[in-house]
Amino acid sequence: MALYITSLNSGSNGNCYYIANETDAIFIDAGISCRETEKRMRRLNLSMSKVRAIFISHEHSDHIRGVTVLSKKYRLPVYMTATTLQSSGLKFSDGTIVMPFNTQSNVQIGSLSIKAFAKNHDAADPHSFLVSCDNINIGIFTDIGIPCEQLIYHFQQCHAAFLESNYDEDMLENGRYPIFLKNRIRGGKGHLSNTQALHIFRTYRPAHMSHLLLSHLSKDNNNPELVEKIFKEHSNGTEIIVASRFNETNVLQIIESLNY
Repeated sequence: MALYITSLNSGSNGNCYYIANETDAIFIDAGISCRETEKRMRRLNLSMSKVRAIFISHEHSDHIRGVTVLSKKYRLPVYMTATTLQSSGLKFSDGTIVMPFNTQSNVQIGSLSIKAFAKNHDAADPHSFLVSCDNINIGIFTDIGIPCEQLIYHFQQCHAAFLESNYDEDMLENGRYPIFLKNRIRGGKGHLSNTQALHIFRTYRPAHMSHLLLSHLSKDNNNPELVEKIFKEHSNGTEIIVASRFNETNVLQIIESLNY
């Protein structure tokens, strides 16, 4: 058995991550338009008919921009907390099923199991996710101000992960952003720096992690080549991929490893 993953887009201009097995797929966030989602799925030879649900991590526009149209067109249930729904201001069509989730129980979509846990971000009720099937675990860890014990615990379970590496500290400090925005980004409820993300990877990377997708890179305060270089120096056999803010990544096959 294998899981298949891709980032359709990752960044402040929109986030959407695809996780699937042979029969069922889900989206984590829907921050690009329905039309752009369809276009990128076609380029990857992925079928929308396999997608069973959309999970929303929090209410910021780069995570929900396409969800109402996408859910209506494909009759997809949307999983989000009641607080996130209220804060989002989203208006779904009458036929759309909006379902809550919580941290006490997993959501089952076919044979995919989706676990949510709270994260540090300046949103109403933000969550990260671990998607599992047949002992394979995929983590979706972005929009995180500081790494908490929950993040570290779940990262250590992953065969592959989308991990935020949002900004280079020097680029942010010396860049054009106003001081209030710099402080928001680095203030504990904003985003993970390259240094923080690399510490998580170097310290807590499990031996069975085959792929790491570095995600939600800042357009102004980071450099994809820089991030790729510093992580590859410490990859220890894990394939390092920078998820683009402009294009989809290749579809990756994730299999269970015996390196425990």
